Formats: sequence, structure tokens, C-alpha cells
Amino acid sequence: MAEAYERFRPGYPVELLELVTAYAGTPLRTALEIGAGTGKATRLFAQGGIAITATDPDAAMLAEARKHLPADVTTVQSAFEDLPLDRSYDLVYSAAALHWTNPDGRWERMAALVRPGGVFTSFGVPIQLADPALKEAVRAARTPYLVDDGVPSPDGTPEDRPMQWPGTELQQTEWFTDVQQAVIERRLTMSAHNYIGQLSTVSAYLMLPPADRDEVFRRTLETLPETVEVDAQIHIHLARRH
Repeated sequence: MAEAYERFRPGYPVELLELVTAYAGTPLRTALEIGAGTGKATRLFAQGGIAITATDPDAAMLAEARKHLPADVTTVQSAFEDLPLDRSYDLVYSAAALHWTNPDGRWERMAALVRPGGVFTSFGVPIQLADPALKEAVRAARTPYLVDDGVPSPDGTPEDRPMQWPGTELQQTEWFTDVQQAVIERRLTMSAHNYIGQLSTVSAYLMLPPADRDEVFRRTLETLPETVEVDAQIHIHLARRH
């Protein structure tokens, strides 16, 4: 899926880098990325002159990332759980990947990787069709095969709560403080085929049997006009290491 991730997933705007650096309050010189994928977020943070170590457990993802990353970004093939804890960083961040990490010992391990006073941030882009009627038509088209294509909250936090995961967990840890939640509003226009391509990178669809997945995409494409508008808000959580 590495090429599909690179082709169809949107990148991140400079506003995200500005938000994180403003929260940090001091220069960020070193950063560790968890679940870099094809490096969409890596490219943004590299613009800030930060020495980045980008990690991902998947060799194909990192191979695709290296095609697009500056030469001074270090890439390491490793799962979060296997990273050595022999150094800490000014910033540790994860772009749409934190929910794949093992919750057992997650924050103690994270705290070991963030220097005291340093910053942890996690962010993601839950893309949704902007037109409510079209969104409902697509939902009806996929329902025989897939009721919900969202990523459920890993800790079960209801969607109407003011603080969402992982902020809810960060507030409970002894290692992090000043937990903040922010949203960067963004709306994108894309072709129907590219929207289907983006869906092809979403875990709910990836876990379907291939024949069912193909049928869902066929039904969805039949429902869509040639181009669609999507809400592509960036949901961000920030915390500071004690």
C-alpha cells in the first residue's frame, strides 16, 4: 500500500508546524517520528530545520519515503515498541499512526523518548465528505459490507466529549502535562477516483475481504459525482514532558 499512501493521502500544511513550534516555545532541534509511513509529515517538519529520525516497521513504506525525503533525515525500520531508549528528543510525533502502537506501557516508553520539557504531539486527518446528503448516500451504499469506516476511539471516548484520545490518556499519565487539543480547518476538492484511492488506504477497508472491498468501492464510485469536496480537518494533541 506504500504507493497508494503516497499518491492519495493528503500532506500537511505549514500551519501544523507553526502550531507545534509555538506550543514548544523553544527551538526544536531533534525529533523522532513514530510511524512515518511515506513521510508526508516528515517533509513538513524537515522544513523547520529539525534533525529528524523517522521510524516505521514497514520496509516498503520507508523505501517510498526515502524517494521524497531530504538527505539529512535518518530513517530507521522499527516498530515503536522495539525502539531503543538510549536517547531522548526535543519532539516526538506521530501522524495518523499512534493507534497502531501497543497500549501496554505506551506512555512510559514515550516519556523515555521525550526529553524533560520536550514535546509530544499526535495528529491525524479523518477525511469525510463535506456534503451531508452525499455522505449519507455513500454510507448507505457501503452498509451491506461495512457499517462504519471510521477509526474507533482506542480508549472508547465518546465523540461528544470535549477532550478526545489520545489527550484523554495523556491527561492521566504522570509523565506529561499541559495537554492541549487543537483543530486546523481544511477543505479539499478531489476527483471521485482519488477519493476512492484515499479510502483504499483506510484500515476499515483494508481489513475487508478483497471481493467485498472491490464491491464497496464500485458501489461508492457509482454514488459519487466526478469531483467531491471533503472535510480534511487536522486533529492535533500536544503534551509536554514533565
